[in-house]
This record gives sequence, structure tokens and C-alpha cells, in this order.
Amino acid sequence: MTIRIGTASWADKSLIDTGRFYPPDVTTAESRLGYYATQFPLVEVDSSYYAVPSVDTAHLWTERTPDGFVMNVKAFRLFTGHQTSPAVLPSDLRDALPSDLKLKSVIYYRDVPGELVNELWARFREALQPLREAGRLGLVHFQFPPWLLRNRAGHAHVAHCVERMAGHTLSVEFRSDKWFEGPHAAETIAFQRELGVVHTIVDEPTGLSNIPSIWEATRDDCALVRMHGRNAAAWNDRSGHSGGRFNYDYDDAELEGLAHQIQLLDRPGLDVHVVMNNNKEDQAQRNGRTLFKTMKDLKANVVVPTAR
Repeated sequence: MTIRIGTASWADKSLIDTGRFYPPDVTTAESRLGYYATQFPLVEVDSSYYAVPSVDTAHLWTERTPDGFVMNVKAFRLFTGHQTSPAVLPSDLRDALPSDLKLKSVIYYRDVPGELVNELWARFREALQPLREAGRLGLVHFQFPPWLLRNRAGHAHVAHCVERMAGHTLSVEFRSDKWFEGPHAAETIAFQRELGVVHTIVDEPTGLSNIPSIWEATRDDCALVRMHGRNAAAWNDRSGHSGGRFNYDYDDAELEGLAHQIQLLDRPGLDVHVVMNNNKEDQAQRNGRTLFKTMKDLKANVVVPTAR
């Protein structure tokens, strides 16, 4: 088993503003990604959730990172069923929307005409192609909202996304605890295995009707652990920006416990992606480095960043 540790995003404003992670001379988009790749072998692309990236941008990502570096890419929010502003769509597709949709502040997947949906999927897949060709693309991460329920429609939409992304390795993260309630947990794991997607193992506060940590690998080649932090006080606070819930600094004992849990996934050929999503300032980067050291001390096979 190999273990890759990384963080969600490398260009978060609060991270840059601290001045603690990037050296003083690392001030451009190009130099930040290049430096990040010397510190971690994995990153999760967060910007793709907010807008479909361009092919040119993906080409730049490949040019700024070394061979062996892996980028997990979050799926565009419209695909996962989240509310989406028409303003974030490519300009030509936004102009092609029916007039009533152009006037809305948010639209949903079900609102968009089929031919425009087809084009959005095509452009998203096209944007990933430079990463695939360069050997950089890891998982395409589908983070579904709490209102995607464990029912016929919910199952059908997940299967639809898998079909649309045929040829890619998808990871699936549910935000409704109903998918894992009682006996439904085993059913959901079996559903993910049937689809061939990677189950997302989450670490987050407990006892708040949240998603439980189910340490199961649904594929033989890859597993995903996303660490959201344990900020129970802010987790369900909807009064401000959602980033507040991910404001959490893991202590050494917590990271050691998680390191032991990760080791229990061990099986030959499994590539475990660990993404630190506690993204306030440089918490994820500091905790990621500590987790790396902890796992090395446990003699785990942790992937070391590759210098260019």
C-alpha cells in the first residue's frame, strides 16, 4: 500500500496571507504550485467545483508540476446538484440559456436544457485531458449535497454521473447521513462497489447527524480519506461562510490515531489518497506535514514529493 498526503487547494487566500507556508520569493501562481509540489505529492483542485476549468489552465498545471505529482479534481457543482450561478458558466453557454434561466440568481442541473448539459460535460472532460495525458490526474471527486437523498432518484443521479465520466476514476462523497443510517451503510458501500467508484472516508465531528467514518475501500487500486477537521461548534452554523466549519487544527495525538486507522486499510496495490481539508490559514499544510512524519515513524510507505 502507498499513501499520498496532500491538501485541498494550494492557493487559498488565507493560506497565502499567513506568509508561513510559501517562502517570501514565491509570489506568483506559477511559483506557488511549483513550490507546493516540492512539499506534497498530491493536491485536490478546488476551483473546478466553482467553474469548469479551461484546457489551457490544465496545461499550465502539468507544466508547473513534476512527474509523479497527482491532482484530484473536484467535479463542477452543477453536476453534483448544487445551486449554481449562471454567471460561472462559459460565456457562450450562458448566452445560450433560455431567457428565464438567464434572469435567475441560481440554477440547478435539472433546469438546464439537455444540449447545454451535454456540452458542459464534454468541456469538463476535455479540461481533464491534459492531466490524464501527463499522468497527473488522480480522482475526479463528486461531493453530493445533503439534499441528494438515498432514494431512487439519488441512486440514479450518482449512476448518471459515473456514466458521464466513463474512463475516469471517480470518488463519491455523500453529505446526507441517510446514506449511512443503520443497515443502509452496507447498502451504500455495496452500491459504490457496484459502480466502481471510490468511497470517501471522512473525518469530521461526530454526534451531529454527520457522515460517519466508515473505513472501507470500495476499489482494489485506490482509497480516499478526506479530513474535514472536528470543529463541532461551527459545523452546522449556516450564518456565515461554510469555511468556518473547516477551521480546525488537529493535535498530534489525533493525527497519530488517524495514521493507525489509515494503516488498517493496508492491502497490496492500494494507493491511499489523504486530503487535509481543514483549510483555515496553514492548518492543512502543517497537519499534513505532521501526518507524513507520523506515518514515516510507523514505517508506512508514504510517497515523498518529487523534485523537478
